Amino acid sequence: MGGFCNEVRCIMKKENNSAHNHNRGSFSGRIGYVLAVAGSAVGLGNIWRFPYLAAKYGGGIFLLIYILLTASFGYVLIMSETALGRMTRKSPVGAFEHFGKTKSFKIGGWLNAVIPMLIVPYYSTIGGWVIKYLVEYFKGNVQAVAEDGYFGNFISDSWQAELWFLVFAALVFIIILGGVQNGVERMSKIMMPVLVVLAVVVTIYSVTRPGAVEGVKYFLIPNVKNFSWMTVVAAMGQMFYSMSLAMGIMVTYGSYVKDDVDLNKSINQIEIFDTGVAFLAGMMIIPAVFVFLGTDGMASGPSLIFITLPNIFNHIPLGRLWGSLFFIFMSFAAFSTILAVFENIISCGMELTGWSRKKSSLVNAIAIILLSLPCVLGYNVWSWDWLKVFGGAILDLEDFLVSNILLPLGSLVYLLFCVSKRGWGWENFIEEANTGKGMKIRKWMRGYITYILPLIILFIFFFGLYDKFFA
Repeated sequence: MGGFCNEVRCIMKKENNSAHNHNRGSFSGRIGYVLAVAGSAVGLGNIWRFPYLAAKYGGGIFLLIYILLTASFGYVLIMSETALGRMTRKSPVGAFEHFGKTKSFKIGGWLNAVIPMLIVPYYSTIGGWVIKYLVEYFKGNVQAVAEDGYFGNFISDSWQAELWFLVFAALVFIIILGGVQNGVERMSKIMMPVLVVLAVVVTIYSVTRPGAVEGVKYFLIPNVKNFSWMTVVAAMGQMFYSMSLAMGIMVTYGSYVKDDVDLNKSINQIEIFDTGVAFLAGMMIIPAVFVFLGTDGMASGPSLIFITLPNIFNHIPLGRLWGSLFFIFMSFAAFSTILAVFENIISCGMELTGWSRKKSSLVNAIAIILLSLPCVLGYNVWSWDWLKVFGGAILDLEDFLVSNILLPLGSLVYLLFCVSKRGWGWENFIEEANTGKGMKIRKWMRGYITYILPLIILFIFFFGLYDKFFA
């Protein structure tokens, strides 16, 4: 009887929100949903961030920990967020307010509105850098971009940095105005297959270079000697970025999913797609760096894409072609990420204010441009010494705040919200999550989700802070 009542409640909630959902839009079906979510997951988090973290934190051991976290922890989080969105047909703020019986849970929805406002500025800044490099490779300036100091001079030029950021932002705005199906979904259907093909082509070239086998071994074979607790912290933070977790994206995209879509099957496909592209990103970049720079190249960090790789392209046959293909690949990744994060912001704006999609897009685009100024100018006009503890720029500070503080706290709120009677509640969660075929959330997993996963999050959260400020 309890299950039947829950089902009736779910139907009533969906019917009450049907008009609202119609105004916000929906995906055409499972394929559109999978490609759009995969696009958000396969973006800069996988292509820019994953390879340099894998290189820095032990290669194979990092990859192993990342896969284990994704298969266990990641599945639960992506399922909880998507199911919440589909059941309520609301943005994160509305979904938490709909079920939250305490102020703390209702604030959790706003946390998911704040995180994207921090992610879009620094991802858009990087997106501008990618477009700049793509144009330079199209022009044939292979040697110029590989020169010492080129990248530093570029980001230190406030006018250049701002110009390419605005170009990237304008392209995102044009796509997002098209709506869910004609904008986000359509671009995802175009970009994702091309992105995968490019990844395979560049990967094949990379791993067939003389000496690349050592880099492949470093990336694929776990070596316990390379393990540290920061490997776990970095892998956990990367999992949030790679799968777009605790950012509100999955709730928003879940609210666009039709009732007849098999949620479990879709999420399994998303995880396979995401992990596969992360794997390809590591395979295309790490062996190439190993060939040209050896073990020293493994510590290149965030500059791996914009300094190390241009040097490699400058020393290989057909460097202009491979550089162009790579930065086309990077451009698609940048667009797919920003489209997802920006869609979440627009959805919240429409829901909270009643604005049309066009008005919400325009107002939030202006807000994002203003909020992005500190990031864009953080390497030139607004470069301050006190930021050195975070890496040296406002972009590094925002990356630290999001990956080390906000995303772990956001994921903790989601887990507690799913199991607490003061939130969504366990019965409502598993009923919605288990709709359709495929992997199920089992009742015995309640203790795992209620106690073990939150303890893991808290341990990693506090260890990350300790390592940053006290180690």
